[in-house]
Amino acid sequence: MSEYVITTDNNSDLPEEYLKDHGVGCMYLSYSMDGKNYTHENFLPEHEFYEAMRNGSMPTTAQVNPENAKALLEPYLKEGKDILHIAFSSGLSGTYNSSRIAAEELMEEYPDRKIIVVDSLSASLGQGLLVWLAQQKKELGQTLEDVADWVEKNKLKMVHLFTVDDLNHLYRGGRVSRTTAIVGSMLNIKPVLHVDNEGKLTAIGKVRGRKKALQELIKLMDEKIGSFGADCDTIFISHGDCEQDAQYVAAKVKEKYNIKNIIINQVGATIGAHSGPGTMALFFVGDVR
Repeated sequence: MSEYVITTDNNSDLPEEYLKDHGVGCMYLSYSMDGKNYTHENFLPEHEFYEAMRNGSMPTTAQVNPENAKALLEPYLKEGKDILHIAFSSGLSGTYNSSRIAAEELMEEYPDRKIIVVDSLSASLGQGLLVWLAQQKKELGQTLEDVADWVEKNKLKMVHLFTVDDLNHLYRGGRVSRTTAIVGSMLNIKPVLHVDNEGKLTAIGKVRGRKKALQELIKLMDEKIGSFGADCDTIFISHGDCEQDAQYVAAKVKEKYNIKNIIINQVGATIGAHSGPGTMALFFVGDVR
């Protein structure tokens, strides 16, 4: 069996220490803000990034291009390793397509090596959860082909539930209308959204007030988890610089399920640029999204 590595991109929002400890490769999307470009070498700490947004800065993001993707993948091929790359949703970015193009070009240059690129149809720690589960299977000795097959068959079981604190960021990204943003902000309406089977952001409800929005995430988890409820021991939570809310949701979920594994991490800048400060997201494995 050929040695292989699992790779992903920073939209998975997995902690850097996890990536390092488990040898998971990561390609990085960049962003620009206030006339300055930020790459992995000089990313702002998340709190500073979100404070800048609170103060009116409007960051923009750039997808990975094929050359960026090749720069991450090729060194593994030179080491004689195959690759399973789990990419950010094609419904939200062209990063998956860039990774696919890079893989095709590299396999022509390295005909003895194999690269499998999977469109996760997921985002943030929903994508991260898929990577985490795949890495578990790799570490148990499963082959590249077996893990890739499992990822394809199970990626639509990664349930994403989230809310945002300020609708104007979703309006800027074309996710809601201007009228919805204005009226919603006036009435303190908080949307509840998910990532659908096409990997796109979709609103599935709305409530009035932040506390109710957080409680709605937990209620929807009970509805969507289905047959996985009895064995649910893992949840991931990402947040846009609102650690207290993340801990609140984690505690409420722990009251209902026998949680053993939990990752709580900030929403990275390339997603946070579109969702804004106060984003709160809950991820778990369920029967359907």
